[in-house]
Order: sequence, then structure tokens, then C-alpha cells
Amino acid sequence: MLLIEPIPAFSDNYIWAITSGNRSYVVDPGDPTVVEQYLQQNNRTLAGILITHHHWDHTDGVAELVEHYQVDVYGPAQSPFTGITQPLTSGQAVELFGHSFTVKDVPGHTLDHISYFSQSNEQPILFCGDTLFLAGCGRLFEGTPAQMQQAMEYFRKLPENTAVYCTHEYSLSNLAFAAAVEPESTAIRQSIQRCEDARKQNRPTLPTSIGDEKQINPFMRTDQPAVCQAAANYITNTDTSDPAAVLATIREWKNNF
Repeated sequence: MLLIEPIPAFSDNYIWAITSGNRSYVVDPGDPTVVEQYLQQNNRTLAGILITHHHWDHTDGVAELVEHYQVDVYGPAQSPFTGITQPLTSGQAVELFGHSFTVKDVPGHTLDHISYFSQSNEQPILFCGDTLFLAGCGRLFEGTPAQMQQAMEYFRKLPENTAVYCTHEYSLSNLAFAAAVEPESTAIRQSIQRCEDARKQNRPTLPTSIGDEKQINPFMRTDQPAVCQAAANYITNTDTSDPAAVLATIREWKNNF
């Protein structure tokens, strides 16, 4: 069984460490210093690096870590980030300590964004970078609402008990928005309470699960009447029969929330 632990970085990033024995892979290491501290404190060595997309806060630590540990860097084949040594395309798989992780293109936040999903662990695992957050999704910096909607549909089809490892501690702000979209939701209120309790104890609110996201995340609920009505209330000419149009409206609302 894999051990997955967060390495906090910057103000709200999580670099995920995937460990077996005394070796760890890290996902999206924006800061090399905190990774090296984690490895030293836990008497581990670096086995490799996984990248989900090119943004600096996910890649700036790569060069220094590669120089120190001479490891491979897995990441999207079509990426502006030039430090990838093992380019990946949708449908390929990466083997980590005998566990197979399937790569899926999930553009929207960026055009090069990929995710990694494994069912070979005791619990299914998803590393989704900045595409899916607890109760949210990434800003559409490069992609389209239709692309983000397709990514959400892919995530919705994963097993409900899939542990979702996002890369930012955005949960409470996302939940505040989700509550504005669906103010009558008991599931959202319960999630807010759970996340508030975790943060009071300085614990991460992550991982979340696909099953929970299907109940609380407006960007995964763009076919639900309450979300469609909220979108139409925000922009009256929203085509509520088109989930991508609903996503576009609530993403614009979230940008200004």
C-alpha cells in the first residue's frame, strides 16, 4: 500500500509525496527546499517527479531536485515546461512502486494539464493538479468551458471512493462559493464544518473524494436544477440545457466572488 503525505509549500500549495519503503515520488514540486527537508527528516530518497501542468508553483523545484537526485520527470508531452524527461499522453500509464497510474488529458486550467489515476492501491487515487479542487475547479487560464466540463465528466465517472489529491488549500473559499450557488445544501454545510475543524487543527482538508465532490462541487453539478437555476440567476441568458454553458457562467461568477 502506498503512503501519500502532503508537503506544504508557499502559502497554500501541497506537494504530494508518494512513498513506499524509504523512497518517494513527489507531485508538482514548486519548492525544492521543502521537498529536501521532508526527505531528510523522514530518511527517504527521491524516486522521481510527476508534473500535472506547467505553472511555476508546480515546476520551479524540478531543476534543483533533478540535479541533486538524478531522477526522471514525468509530465505532459505537449507542455511549455521543458524539464520533462518522460513525456506522457492520454491513455499511457506510469508505474510507481508496482502501482499503475493512468494518464488523462484534462485541459481547461491549462492546455497541457494531465491527471494521474490508479485503482491498484487499496483505495483508488487521483492526482488532479489544479483541474479539480474540493468544491471547485481551476481558473480557465488557457482552456475552454467545454474542455473543463469534459474533465469534470471524466472525474464524475471515477469510483466514488477515489481519494482526490488536489494541490491547493482552497477548500473553505470554494465551499463559501458553493454555498452561494446551493444555499439549501446540507452536504455543503457539513463539508464546511469538517473543513473548518481541520484548519483549526492545522490539518489539510484534503484528500476529498469523488463521491463527496458529486454532492458539493458546483462544477461537477452543472446538470443539477439548483445549479442551473443559480447560473441563470447570475447571467439570465445562460443556456441551462448545456452543462458547459452553465460551467462557464458559474466559473465567471466564482472569478468575481
